[in-house]
Amino acid sequence: MSDDQRNQTPAEPAPAEAAAPAGPEPEPIPFFGTTWVNHDGGYALRRTGIALGALVTAVAAALLLRLSYEGLELGNVGPFLSISVVVLFAISSSIAFAKTWESFSRRPAPSSDEAALKGLKAIGFIGSLIAYFLRCLVEAPGEKLRRAEYESAVAEFARRRSTRTGNPAARRPKRKK
Repeated sequence: MSDDQRNQTPAEPAPAEAAAPAGPEPEPIPFFGTTWVNHDGGYALRRTGIALGALVTAVAAALLLRLSYEGLELGNVGPFLSISVVVLFAISSSIAFAKTWESFSRRPAPSSDEAALKGLKAIGFIGSLIAYFLRCLVEAPGEKLRRAEYESAVAEFARRRSTRTGNPAARRPKRKK
């Protein structure tokens, strides 16, 4: 590039200074972002779409499991294995439903057994999808938990900002009566 070309290009504007946040930021929820705070930005439409998507996916997965079961029947694997597969999917789906539903109302402890249950939850994914569908009928999954955390953080921020009014060392001592 010649010197003439360098002089003709406009100078890039300096990056805007990042303003300090005016308080705590809400934690985004997958598929919803931060629209759950004020229920704006297509929140109701997203909830409806995600609920229907979870339900359709659960039905499709159930049909796929039905075809798999029929494949076992065609293969003449015996009644023990057929019943074992059905019981395995029923138990893992119920555990996945319970754990997924529980995760909407509380955060897992750092030393919890969630990592050990990943495989079981993957097998029982239909239970997780049904839990997601049912929660989307009421609110965004995890909204109640995040709203409580966000409101307490906002209240704490307001309390911290309002209690300090000036330099305490510059205050006059109270007069004795």
